[in-house]
Amino acid sequence: MEKGASGPEPSRQRNGFVGVLYGEFTDTLNESVRYSVSLTESALTIQRISSSPGRTKVVFNLTDCVGCRAHRGPDSTDVGAYFTAYFYPFKRRWMSAGLTRQRVEQCFRVALVQDPLANLQEAERWARAIRDASMLQAPRRDGVVYSEVRRPCRVMMLVNPHSGRGQALQLFSGHIQGMLTEASVPYTLVLTEHQNHAREVVRKADLSKWDALVIMSGDGLLFEVINGLMEREDWQEAIQTPLGILPGGSGNALAASIHHYSQSPPAWNEELLLSCGFMLCKGLVGSLDLVSIHLASRQRLFSFLSLAWGFVADVDIESEKYRHVGAIRFLMGTLVRLASLKVYQGRLAYLPVKEAPKLPKGSLKVNHPPSTPQHPSLCSSLPCRLIPTFTPIQSPHLNCHSTNSNHNTITNSCNNAITTKRPETQSDQKTRAPVDSLLPGLDQPVPDSWTVVKEEDFVLVLAIYQSHLAEDLWTVPGALADDGLIHLFYVTAGISRPALLRLFLAMEKGAHLACGCPHLVYEKVKALRLEPISPQGMITVDGEMVEYGPVQAQIHPGLARLICG
Repeated sequence: MEKGASGPEPSRQRNGFVGVLYGEFTDTLNESVRYSVSLTESALTIQRISSSPGRTKVVFNLTDCVGCRAHRGPDSTDVGAYFTAYFYPFKRRWMSAGLTRQRVEQCFRVALVQDPLANLQEAERWARAIRDASMLQAPRRDGVVYSEVRRPCRVMMLVNPHSGRGQALQLFSGHIQGMLTEASVPYTLVLTEHQNHAREVVRKADLSKWDALVIMSGDGLLFEVINGLMEREDWQEAIQTPLGILPGGSGNALAASIHHYSQSPPAWNEELLLSCGFMLCKGLVGSLDLVSIHLASRQRLFSFLSLAWGFVADVDIESEKYRHVGAIRFLMGTLVRLASLKVYQGRLAYLPVKEAPKLPKGSLKVNHPPSTPQHPSLCSSLPCRLIPTFTPIQSPHLNCHSTNSNHNTITNSCNNAITTKRPETQSDQKTRAPVDSLLPGLDQPVPDSWTVVKEEDFVLVLAIYQSHLAEDLWTVPGALADDGLIHLFYVTAGISRPALLRLFLAMEKGAHLACGCPHLVYEKVKALRLEPISPQGMITVDGEMVEYGPVQAQIHPGLARLICG
C-alpha cells in the first residue's frame, strides 16, 4: 500500500470554511516522490519530502485559484484517487519582459487505504476545501465594493464566430472552455447567426434561468446585448444581470479596460483573453455606467464605451476592410486617414462636472483653445437643427442597417431600437427606460448651466467612458467603469498630421495629455450635445455607425453590472 497521511479534520471558521488542512501524497507520475501539502485560508503550500536539507517549497496564493476537482485515474485497477487544483498566477513571460497570468496545474494522488471509495472521498474533501477557500480569496481592489455571481453560476455564453479575424470560436475552445470546466461553471453556448441575433435572444430570454450573460466578440456584441436588455418591459431587473466580456474581436476596448481596472500588468491578445477568463471564473461583480444617447430620428440607444465623430469614427468604420489582419487594422486605418485628413464643422456643448479635478503635481494643465467662449453663444440660444431627412420611426418594418466596426454581427434596427418622444410621462419612463433628467429635447436650447463651444472646425470629437478605446489605446488613464463621468476629448482644426500621429502614439501609454498639444481639449462632463454642420460625416456609438445628425447623451451611473476584478 502506498504511504500517505491526512491531517485532522479541518478547523471551522466563522463562515464554515477550511482553516488548516494537512496531508502527504505521492506524485502522480513517480510513486517514489512524496509531497507534504498544507492548506490555509489564503494559500496552498507544497513541499517535497526528502532527506536532503533545504527542501523546495512552493506556495500558491488562493487568489490565483479558479477551481479544484477530485477524480479517479485512467487505470481502473488503480485504487488511488486524485485531486487537481488549477491556478493562474502572474509569472514572467517566456520570450519577453513583464508578467502575465499563466496556467499552473497541481495534481496529487491519494492512496491512504486499499478502498477506492475511501480514497475518492478524501480527494473530494481536499478539492472541496480548496474550492471553498479560493472563493473567499477573489482579487479585490481596495475601496471597491463588489458583489458575487451566484454559485454555481449559470452562464449564457454568446459568441460571434465571425468577429475579428474569425477566430472567436477557436479561441473559446482553446482557452475559455477549459477554464470554465476547471472552475465548475456551467454554460450554454449561443453562436450568433445574423445581425442583431444577440439582441433578439436577450430581449426574449427567460433571464431567471441565467446568472450571467457573457459575450465573446468585439465590443459591438455587448452593445447589442445591452440594448436588447434595455428594450425589455422588465428592463430594470434585466439590466442587473451580470455582464461579462471576453476579447474575441478587433478592438476589445472594454476587455482591455477591465484588465486595466484590475491593476494587472498590461496584456494583449491571448494574454488579455486569459486575464478576462480568469476574472470571469472568480466571479466578482461591480457597477457599470451606461450612457443614454438620443439621435435626430428620436431613436434612443444605450452605450457603454464611446460616442465618436470625425477622425476616430472615420478610422473605425473605414478600417473595416482590413478586418482580416486583426487589431492592426486600426493602425492601418489611422495612417490612411492621416494621409487625407478631414476637418468637420459643428457645434458642441456639454454639462461640465461641478468640481474641477485636482491636477497631480507636475501634470499638464489642460486649457481650452483660444476660440472657446466662456459664455453661451449661438448653440445655447437656438435649438439643434433637426436634419429633415431624419424622421421619427413610423414603420415597424423599416430597417436602418449600420456599418460594423469591431465585429460582424451588429446592426441597429429601427423596429428594435428604443425610441423616445419629448415630453414623456413618468409612467412611460418606468416601463421603457431611465429618465434623462439632464437633457432637454433636441429641438430645445441647452440650459444656461452648460458650456458651449462656439461653432468651429473639429478634427475629432470623442466622448468615452472607459479607460481604453482599443487594446493598445489607453485613452483615459484615470477612468473607471463606474466613475459616473463622460470623458470628453476634442481636437480642433490646425493640428498637423505629425502632431495628430504623435497624440495617438502617445495614447498607447496614456501619455497624450502630457504632449502639450494646444489643439487637444479634455473635459469631464455629465452630458453633451453635438450638432454636425458639415453635410457629410460619420458618427459611431460603441464603434457602430449610427445616423448622421444632431446627437446628445447623458450618463447613468452604475446602471448595469459588470463581471470584473
